[in-house]
Amino acid sequence: MFIHIGNDLSVLKSSVTAVVDLETVLPTQKDVSEFINSEDEQGRLQYVTEDIPKSLVITDNKTYVCSLSSSLLLNRLTSSENY
Repeated sequence: MFIHIGNDLSVLKSSVTAVVDLETVLPTQKDVSEFINSEDEQGRLQYVTEDIPKSLVITDNKTYVCSLSSSLLLNRLTSSENY
């Protein structure tokens, strides 16, 4: 099953390892910004939107910066339906 994470992009539900709520990350939390920079340097970071980012979707192969809320993405992940 797949989950729609924004624009025209869907990822395999089973490949999602984490969803990070960027709206609750504080500027002092360096580990998140270091992770994002590391993913970018490795060519694993993909922006799904040009809007204000609200969440990170971390999969086995890539990390996606999304404008969808983490709660919406988590609801989609736990649902038995495809979105």
